[in-house]
Amino acid sequence: MGKIIGIDLGTTNSLAAVWEEGKSCLIPNSFGEYLTPSVVSLGEEGIVYVGKTAKERLISHPDRSVSLFKRFMGTDKTYKIGGKKYHPEELSAFVLRRLKEDAERYLGEPIEEAVISVPAYFNDMARKATKNAGELAGLKVERIINEPSAAALACRGQAQEEDETFLVFDFGGGTLDVSLVDCFDNIIEIIAVSGDNRLGGSDFDEEIARQFCKENDLDFDSLSPQRRGVILDSACRAKCVLSEKKDVTMQVTDGEFRGQMELNNKKLIEISMPLFQRMSVPVKKVVNDGKKDMLEVSKTVLVGGSCKMPAVKQYLRHLLSECRILAMNPDYMVALGAGTYAGIKERKEDIKDLLLTDICPFTLGTGIFNERDAKHLLMSAIIERNSVLPCSRTERFQTVKDYQKNVSVNVYQGEEYYAANNIHLGTIMMGVPLAPKGKETITVCYTYDINGILIVDVTVDSTGEKTRQVITTGAGSISPEEMEKRVKELEKMKLSPAGQESNQMILAWGERLFAQTTGMIREEVGKRLDYFQHLLYVEQDVYKVEKFKSGIKKFFQNVENYLDEAGISWEPDDVDSWYQEEGEEEEETQEECDIWYEGHLTH
Repeated sequence: MGKIIGIDLGTTNSLAAVWEEGKSCLIPNSFGEYLTPSVVSLGEEGIVYVGKTAKERLISHPDRSVSLFKRFMGTDKTYKIGGKKYHPEELSAFVLRRLKEDAERYLGEPIEEAVISVPAYFNDMARKATKNAGELAGLKVERIINEPSAAALACRGQAQEEDETFLVFDFGGGTLDVSLVDCFDNIIEIIAVSGDNRLGGSDFDEEIARQFCKENDLDFDSLSPQRRGVILDSACRAKCVLSEKKDVTMQVTDGEFRGQMELNNKKLIEISMPLFQRMSVPVKKVVNDGKKDMLEVSKTVLVGGSCKMPAVKQYLRHLLSECRILAMNPDYMVALGAGTYAGIKERKEDIKDLLLTDICPFTLGTGIFNERDAKHLLMSAIIERNSVLPCSRTERFQTVKDYQKNVSVNVYQGEEYYAANNIHLGTIMMGVPLAPKGKETITVCYTYDINGILIVDVTVDSTGEKTRQVITTGAGSISPEEMEKRVKELEKMKLSPAGQESNQMILAWGERLFAQTTGMIREEVGKRLDYFQHLLYVEQDVYKVEKFKSGIKKFFQNVENYLDEAGISWEPDDVDSWYQEEGEEEEETQEECDIWYEGHLTH
């Protein structure tokens, strides 16, 4: 068996890990970094850029770049870049291909299989789309693992504590998952999960950007894609600064436009209060579903880059007042856990006996006749949410009309009272003998496995006639023929060579800074960018390129710092001395916020 890698396919960043020498190890990308931005950009020459370079091109080439597509996995949404439409799973496949290539280069062998993590609250369609993305990227994906479950694996491996119950609060760039986990002996049991697939750090970026526009007399929704991208990028950086400093001046320079806004954590909370209110909902739901007194929960483990926000930590301290908050490598926990599970799947001796039990995040049921309103079927639960997987449940149903010829078993996923308000997964039709209503019955059995595969068995009780269907219909499904066609199309599109990624990132970075600056700074950016392109495409001297690269990166970073700092005047004659200076860091502080108006979540 070849190496199996674990992949955290994130909304804003993705990364991979592998089990080696008794531990889960992160795999570096071509930049020597672990985090690869989940951004795809299509170059004019047809080359596909993924990661850091593509992220820079979000601003310099907004019409040819796309991000945050994970939020729409399993839907019909498409993105048009370079004159062609792409589904979210196709864009995700480009990210997975890049991670696969990085892993092959790092490990020195072909990679054919991966364990991919997904938000626990991903529905059936989104999970299928994730598997499809893996196949489109040339990876066999037999196992999909919930992100909080992966984080629990990594946490258990690092903590090495005996028995405990803890919460996993997984808050990334685009999704939120909350899980209640029970660990004992060599078993990690997921008790309950909840989440919000439309809530993440990027939503805070937008709230900051909208407030900035409000204070600078701009209409966020009417901005050009380029200016909106510049403001969102600045908002994201301001948010990150607040993880280390008590306040920040968000300054945006884009051509002739200059604007600024003072921001601290208390103001961030005030402008983002609806997001915090949404954050509390899955926490309360998990505690209620898990039937656990908060005094039994030893800690809350923070996972995901957005958990580094002091405002988020402060809110959780308020919400979970009896529980200690613990952050251990929040950016990497899911990937490390996925790498651990890859080792379990490879049957590595040191972890082969570790058992992870997972649960069904949504209720699975069928639509039944509504006597008071025949047009609106009711949802009859067969497998309740938070049932331990794999599981099998059986229910019996009877005919509702005299001499009924057929029965229709409609399969749904969700928690809503009316069946039509849930996700329709499929329909099974069965013929039944003619008889007065209620005399004929069928037995319906749902079997749901740990990989999210649902098998529905329907038996006519009087005749013994049976039928079985593996539910594969819906927006997330692709026929074998369509899959083969799409794989061939994507294989024709070449990812930018890993060795050229650094050069292309610098070019995209320079193009963005050129668009954001004016006057002498802009002229200096343009000169250095022109010379770098000359070295790359005219002289093609590798030695000169590498020698010049460190200097241009340092210059661009100092231009970046200048754009972030308000109140600094630009004098044309101090370019050389200015871009070498380093700013002083403020002492790290955490501001206590007292504006929460909801009660504590305690026993």
